Amino acid sequence: MSAAGQNVSRETFSALETYAALLRKWQAKINLVAKDSLQELWRRHFLDSAQLLPLLPPGNDPITDLGSGAGFPGLVLAIMTGREVHLIDSDQRKGAFLLEAARQTGVLDRVKVHSTRIETAKAWGAPIITARALASLDQLLAWAEPYLMPETVCLFLKGAKVEDELTAAGRSWTMDVERHQSLTDSSGVILKLHNIKRRGQQ
Repeated sequence: MSAAGQNVSRETFSALETYAALLRKWQAKINLVAKDSLQELWRRHFLDSAQLLPLLPPGNDPITDLGSGAGFPGLVLAIMTGREVHLIDSDQRKGAFLLEAARQTGVLDRVKVHSTRIETAKAWGAPIITARALASLDQLLAWAEPYLMPETVCLFLKGAKVEDELTAAGRSWTMDVERHQSLTDSSGVILKLHNIKRRGQQ
């Protein structure tokens, strides 16, 4: 079966449908996503998240998702990959939604919800870090810094100002950069970053 632009099992498709239905239900109570994006929920949010799948490093390393919000991309990746995923978001109401969505989609055993600010969370070594529509690249890297390991790969979904953000971040950081065209936004880019170091560090 096909969902979010990927061929998936019937079980995975059902889990994604459950997630979408729950999001629409909770949206009436709390602002999970922009209201005008609900009409294109699958493209704007599910496909936007799922397009990270082929960029994930091989294996089964866990994912740390910064500023998870309604669970994009982190919860989608948990459902579609079977990996352990840490979802970090300071909004307690969104944390409650993420826990319920993880429970109803059958991934609660491998999804960890951290309802705290990124900068005050107890950091851990994160092989993979994701973020979507959260902050400037320089700020993202500052937030990600406590989680970085030599092998960490960051996957950040960015918009039209990505080159300006790379220039600004380059004043404080060195990194290897891959750019991948977004499937959902003609001006969007997915940054895949390796070998990330703050300037002045060995």
